[in-house]
Amino acid sequence: MNGASTRAMPMKLRSRSDFVLLRVNRRMNFRTHLLVLKVEGTPEERSFFGYAKTISRDGMFIATINPKNVGEEFSIEFNPPVKKSPIRCCSTVIWRREYKPGLKRAPGMALKFIDLDESAREFIDSWILNQPNIM
Repeated sequence: MNGASTRAMPMKLRSRSDFVLLRVNRRMNFRTHLLVLKVEGTPEERSFFGYAKTISRDGMFIATINPKNVGEEFSIEFNPPVKKSPIRCCSTVIWRREYKPGLKRAPGMALKFIDLDESAREFIDSWILNQPNIM
């Protein structure tokens, strides 16, 4: 050794602007309710399904005290406020959280979009990125 200290040098505090954002937050938490309808048969046969709490290009979390079972598939419809026509697709439950007294997180289920076309996925991405305060 040449007499140099082997102690770690204190790290300089960095500002947020010194860091590179590697991955954009691709999910949006809603400040208001996004109504999700379950579609059975024809589009006229719609019923209330729950409120989406988060959404991404691949799926959403729906708050409900009666979540469906993992693996169940069904058609859903939702209409983002900036879109003129509703988005419809088939989805499957990938996980669920049941209601329990004292639970801090909302009960509900995570849905994965199965047949959502790429233009709808791109619309959702664009909509999320244009929302204030998502990062």
